[in-house]
Amino acid sequence: MGTALVYHEDMTATRLLWDDPEYVSLVRKTQVLGEEELQVLSGQFDAIYFHPSTFHCARLAAGAGLQLVDAVLTGAVQNGLALVRPPGHHSQRAAANGFCVFNNVAIAAAYAKQKHGLHRILIVDWDVHHGQGIQYLFEDDPSVLYFSWHRYEHGRFWPFLRESDADAVGRGQGLGFTVNLPWNQVGMGNADYVAAFLHLLLPLAFEFDPELVLVSAGFDSAIGDPEGQMQATPECFAHLTHLLQVLAGGRVCAMLEGGYHLESLAESVCMTVQTLLGDPAPPLSGLMVPCQSALESIQSARAAQAPYWKSLQLQDVTPVPTSPSTHSPEGRPPPLLPGGPMCKAAVPAPSSLLDQPCLCPAPSVRTTVALTAPDITLVLPPDVIQQEGSALREETEAWARPHESLAREEALTALGKLLYLLDGMLDGQVNSGIAATPASAAAATLDVAIQRGLSHGAQRLLCVALGQLDRPPDLAHDGRTLWLNIGGKEAAALSMFHVSTPLPVMTGGFLSCILGLVLPLAYGFQPDLVLVALGPGHGLQGPHAALLAAMLRGLAGGRVLALLEEDSTPQLAGILARVLRGEAPPSLGPSSVASPEDVQALMYLRGQLEPQWKMLQVGAFMPQK
Repeated sequence: MGTALVYHEDMTATRLLWDDPEYVSLVRKTQVLGEEELQVLSGQFDAIYFHPSTFHCARLAAGAGLQLVDAVLTGAVQNGLALVRPPGHHSQRAAANGFCVFNNVAIAAAYAKQKHGLHRILIVDWDVHHGQGIQYLFEDDPSVLYFSWHRYEHGRFWPFLRESDADAVGRGQGLGFTVNLPWNQVGMGNADYVAAFLHLLLPLAFEFDPELVLVSAGFDSAIGDPEGQMQATPECFAHLTHLLQVLAGGRVCAMLEGGYHLESLAESVCMTVQTLLGDPAPPLSGLMVPCQSALESIQSARAAQAPYWKSLQLQDVTPVPTSPSTHSPEGRPPPLLPGGPMCKAAVPAPSSLLDQPCLCPAPSVRTTVALTAPDITLVLPPDVIQQEGSALREETEAWARPHESLAREEALTALGKLLYLLDGMLDGQVNSGIAATPASAAAATLDVAIQRGLSHGAQRLLCVALGQLDRPPDLAHDGRTLWLNIGGKEAAALSMFHVSTPLPVMTGGFLSCILGLVLPLAYGFQPDLVLVALGPGHGLQGPHAALLAAMLRGLAGGRVLALLEEDSTPQLAGILARVLRGEAPPSLGPSSVASPEDVQALMYLRGQLEPQWKMLQVGAFMPQK
């Protein structure tokens, strides 16, 4: 399966799923209206400009979404992007609105439920404007979880709606299934967007466990756009797409919404498509420090959602005090001053960032598996290479000499294969890989891998060690290595670069650890090489290990090396190879609540580390009584 790019005209044959025939008839009549009649009709709606071709184009846009949903849900493709105009997320049942005629994403969601029998659909709207049309259509429907971030500025930005604020959470059976994240300043950047995903959207999404992800992919939220005035670079949308691909078995259907800066729009769309195709996300530029206004908005949204979601209920989600409401008694906010208040953590000006090339050449080999002995039961995708080569014997022995556990022949052979693979990754020939080592030599092999990486080009190395693996005693405390042990005896932050936590016992605790600790630390550190070591007694099931590897693949341009014990099951190596080449990890199933012990460990570590790692500074856990 691959990625669909949907744009051709066969979609005119698709029947519109729209439950207001009078409105459809009204739009159809625009095909024969004169210029003055079109202007009069357009004036009856907000920000609408009808043309004789509007009905045809709007049908194409809606039909493209349906064809994409069919292709993904029948397994013809894994994911896709519909390049459509006009956009759709503002359109309502009987009213065009904000350049939108038919609500393309809402129609696609209804179609997926009606034709394919889906029960849980996640809609992520990253356009800079609130998609009020989608909200109105599904606000009482618990089968659709709608998430929207949008420029709001306390109601002073279009569409000037009170129901765009964080406390609009749905109604009736749909309470908690509308998630609004209002940005009250312009200038939100990469750190703000990633923090919103890690601390708000993804905890709810994993708990919801969607069968399909639809994206209202508006790129007026990208740097340079005159409407949004935000600072997120095109690469950020690769990361957002990557984070969504771990949901719903990777079934992601994106549909174009807004975007008014042609260069920024083109590069952002390119980044999104590359990620859908399985390419690793390029590294993010700028410091990963969310601004205070973003933190306030995220915390307010978490507080509004906490009554409805178990994943938020153990956390301190008291809203951060914000400016008093600026709505006038008539319900219309005062006009917005040009430019609006600016987020102080904004990154450099758009021209300097858009001048940088954002399309990174992919290595010739995406994923390599280096095993000491072939296993006939190991099933790999056809483009995953089983490595035959090994480092020179003399070089391997020199690296092994300080470690007694590497003296045995089988350990030396495994080390030679690992060094050969690691050199290929550091030289840009291989993107990611899996290596095996005898259990008795796991700690020493990991030590060599770290030292080799740091001495051969890696400037910042993230090591996520699972099981009985201690930080190498001779590893320098120079800030180039972030050591994170999952499986330690107790939660401990020995330094900002040396963190240990027990392995969570429940799936909910594991997800909280990944989203609330591992990824914020990793994005704050911005490594250029990631080592994931599954050591003795690591205790991870295959799907959990796959999710961890898949989410870490968003770092370091996808340059991830997984180190396994030789006696690990072939199924574990196979599943890791698939996610490292870009496939979606298997579902963890229904999310469970984190245990009190898991919550306490995470709460303690966040309290210790938040002053140094700013990506952790969204929400804090409640003290346990």
